[in-house]
Amino acid sequence: MSIEALTSRKNQYILRLRRLAGEAAFRREEGEYVCDGMKLLGEALEKGAEIRSVLWKERAQGVEGLNCPRQYLAPAELFDYASPMKNSPGPVFTVAMERRPDTERLKNAIVLETVQDPGNIGTVLRTAKALGIDGVILTGSCADIYSPKAVRSSMGAIFRQRVIYARLGQLRQLAEGNGLKLYAAALSDRAEDIRRLDLKGAMVCVGSEGQGLSRELTELCDGEVIIPMEPGSESLNAAVAAAIIMWEMAR
Repeated sequence: MSIEALTSRKNQYILRLRRLAGEAAFRREEGEYVCDGMKLLGEALEKGAEIRSVLWKERAQGVEGLNCPRQYLAPAELFDYASPMKNSPGPVFTVAMERRPDTERLKNAIVLETVQDPGNIGTVLRTAKALGIDGVILTGSCADIYSPKAVRSSMGAIFRQRVIYARLGQLRQLAEGNGLKLYAAALSDRAEDIRRLDLKGAMVCVGSEGQGLSRELTELCDGEVIIPMEPGSESLNAAVAAAIIMWEMAR
């Protein structure tokens, strides 16, 4: 298989890589996103993801199962210009977004509302996969799960974890249709200590880093839960809060 050597920042493939890395709308339009590193490449191949292109840094490497016809080679300076990650050893590669109807029944789920840090989104995907959480549901203005930071933070869970996009009004329907209780993680006097609830069959909602959950979403829920903390503590980071909740759901 021939590998094309690239030398110019104006090369169309280099420009397209940078655009895919930087523009969520373009990623959605193309149905393609950017990944980085040998570990993620191995995860993608193991899952059977469609690898659309590969850019190698300085030298190509033989990878078992990699049959991508569009492979390129760039010197370090050009590769670093194209890569969304600093000081990456490479490769950078693009993957087709998986498009399949979501009809499988949910046994539990974590819901994120307007969580805007892509690193937190990726971490939640990674944790959900590790703890056997059936679905990650995104509602509101959440960060793009296909942004380079989210993909990298997911540590391969991007290829494996079930993700569902839902409008606010659909959450109640999703919960009832799957026989799940819907809870809001909230700092309120009404919230029950998360350790005292059975969350085995539940959808638990976690809000944004700064604002928490919207009133509209909280009003849809069957109840509220709280993670007990020492007096005077600030609210937890969204990914940390979600991880504690998912541990309780799995337990």
